[in-house]
Amino acid sequence: MAHMIGERIRLREYRREDVRCMREWVNDPDICNCLSDIFMYPHTLHQTESFVERVLEGQDGHQGFVIAERDTEAYIGQLDLFEIDWKNRCADLGIVIGNRHHHGLGYGREALRLLQRFAFETMNLHRLQLEVHDDNERAIRCYASCGFREEGRQRQRIYRRGAYRDLVWMACLREDYAAATTLEQEA
Repeated sequence: MAHMIGERIRLREYRREDVRCMREWVNDPDICNCLSDIFMYPHTLHQTESFVERVLEGQDGHQGFVIAERDTEAYIGQLDLFEIDWKNRCADLGIVIGNRHHHGLGYGREALRLLQRFAFETMNLHRLQLEVHDDNERAIRCYASCGFREEGRQRQRIYRRGAYRDLVWMACLREDYAAATTLEQEA
C-alpha cells in the first residue's frame, strides 16, 4: 500500500515496531475511556502483539493505518476501517491518537481527511460510520468538521466514570465528504 501523505502526517502500514508505541497508550485510562469496551480491561503485551500480527497477515478483515509523523514516520496513533461491507459500500471507522502530547493539535482531523479521500475516491465507498461517547466533545467537533453528521443516539448506553452516557452514531456519506471538501477549498 502506498502511504497517504498530508501536510504534517502520513498514513502508513502497521509495523512490528509499532507495538512499543501502542503499549504506551493501550492501558492508559485517560485515552482508553473514550474508546470501545475492548479497552475496558488491561491489555497484555501478547494481546497487542497478536493484534499487530493479525493486521500484518491480513487476518482481521479490516484495513488499518498508522498515523505517523510525515518525515520521521514515528507512530502518533492509528486509524482503522472495520466491517467493510463491499455490497453496500460502507465501513466502520475507529481512530485513536495514542500520545496525549498530540491531542488537540489537529492530527486526528488531518488523518480523517486523508482516510476519507482514500475511502471515497479510491475504495469507492459510499458511507463511513462510527460511534462516539457523547462526552467526547473534541472528537465530535472533529468528526463534524470532516462532514460527519449525527444520525442517532443510544441513550445511557455506556457506563463511564460513574455515570451513564449516550452513545452517538455518526456517519459521513460521499456527498457530505464532497461538501466538506468544497468548503475547505473555498476557505
